[in-house]
Amino acid sequence: MDFVADALLDGCRLRTLPIVYNYTSECLAIDIGQSLKGEDAVRVQEQLRMTRGPPKTIKTDNGSEFILKAMEKMAYEHSVELDFSRPGKPTDNAKVESFNSRFREEYLNAH
Repeated sequence: MDFVADALLDGCRLRTLPIVYNYTSECLAIDIGQSLKGEDAVRVQEQLRMTRGPPKTIKTDNGSEFILKAMEKMAYEHSVELDFSRPGKPTDNAKVESFNSRFREEYLNAH
């Protein structure tokens, strides 16, 4: 899970939050908004938990959006391990970085 930032032609900022299942590289959800925050990541995780069950591990970078009490609380309540990548090491979260690169190239840059 990692945020992707972009801007529309009129300059309006856009943020997306793709959630990728590492085992199959399937994108389970993409949340889109002008200013997504960590609470939005928790909300999307809760929606996914209702349909797919809780994940065993959530792999993410250690951005301020993911190091929050709400994320920590959700992980604790559902026995989910939060696996943070090392700062400056995008290869620790390679599947998400690869997905985000293709997502940007095929959708965001195309439109």
